[in-house]
Amino acid sequence: MKKRTRALAAVLSAAVSAAFGLLIALAPAAHAASLVQITNFGSNPGNSKMYLYVPNSVQAHPAILVAAHYCTGTGPAFYSGTEFASLADKYGFIVIYPDANRSGQCWDVSSDAALSHNGNSDPADIVSMVQYVEQHNNGDSSRVYFTGASSGGMLTDVMLGDYPDVFKAGAAFMGVPFHCFYTGTVDGWNSACAQGQVSNAPQAWGDYVRNAYPGYSGARPRMQLWHGTADTTLNYNNFGEEIKQWTNVLGVSQTPSSTSVVNGSWTHTTYGSATSPVVDAYSIAGVGHSLPLSGMAAIAIHFFGLDGSGGGTPSPSTSPSQSPSTSPSASPSASPSQSGGGGSGACHVSDTVSAWNTGLTENITITNNSTSAINGWRLGFTLPSGQTVVSAWNATISPSSGAVTATNVSYNASIPAGGNTSFGFQANHTGNAAAPTGFTLNGTACSVG
Repeated sequence: MKKRTRALAAVLSAAVSAAFGLLIALAPAAHAASLVQITNFGSNPGNSKMYLYVPNSVQAHPAILVAAHYCTGTGPAFYSGTEFASLADKYGFIVIYPDANRSGQCWDVSSDAALSHNGNSDPADIVSMVQYVEQHNNGDSSRVYFTGASSGGMLTDVMLGDYPDVFKAGAAFMGVPFHCFYTGTVDGWNSACAQGQVSNAPQAWGDYVRNAYPGYSGARPRMQLWHGTADTTLNYNNFGEEIKQWTNVLGVSQTPSSTSVVNGSWTHTTYGSATSPVVDAYSIAGVGHSLPLSGMAAIAIHFFGLDGSGGGTPSPSTSPSQSPSTSPSASPSASPSQSGGGGSGACHVSDTVSAWNTGLTENITITNNSTSAINGWRLGFTLPSGQTVVSAWNATISPSSGAVTATNVSYNASIPAGGNTSFGFQANHTGNAAAPTGFTLNGTACSVG
């Protein structure tokens, strides 16, 4: 594997005063830091590779971030294709980019060894990498964090479950709950989990995590979750199951502490606290298997507290400089404790249909145009003849055809005044792929367009 290097260069200017006038001199160019492969970093039962990025401006006792790639990816590809290294330049933390050495360049998140503390698979490799940085780069063992996308997102759930004593928080992009992908084999592919067909009670999900490290009684790491509603690789239903799991593990209610809309189409819910949540979730309307998008890494870094914020959720006064601004029509302070209902004001519905010969997906956005929050919503509409719902995300839909009702799930029950929420579904059709023409929200007719 070729090593990639960062080609960024900076030019320093120095002004020198002399008795006879001002001399402006150009200082030598300061070369940007490079990604370096580390070998012999310690115990490595999964035969993973380690790539390390140490910024020029690294802190004396730096925090450590592990950033794990997707299937078919590599450590260098995740380094060059995400914003974590540039954020490390800005804030002085160290980034480890592990590199899987398995079929399809996927991480082991499916074997018994991978799902246990001190097992002998990929998670153990990564803990060795962290220990190497603590010993050789004066890394701060009290500030170690994990993030990843797709296979790396699944690994984020696994690492926080296996090693709550190592990691303080994680941010999983397009992941699945801990143990969801279990097959008992190293290179297993769990189709039921990938398709969003695995559902458990919160207690059962939480027990999987607790059983990974029997007897552990210390603090558990906080978790941030990201998922696109149109993800067909790792179905969006996994997002809700992750929320169930980590709210249970961390001992907080599944009812959001706050709900807001960021960047126009990102539904943001917090759990345990509106400003310092232990579970922080972003549902990205209409987006498939393509996270993180620009700006999302900065929000994850803010959640970790690596930007000096102390950790938490962005607000208009503390949001990361690279993150999208909070929509002015959806205040982050709006919470389920507000009163109101769909019948108390106007609502608006917009929908987008993507169809093929016998099937379609439809993404629907509900906007609350009233002056009070909606707490619990039911959207009624009639499917065109021949359409039958086969799956849904961000809502439950019943029955599967004819006049149906979409009902909120636990994490999106509140729509702030002026705010919106999105859900979608997949359906079969017999030739008519049109969208419904009329919608009612909690019994009140909505405008459509």
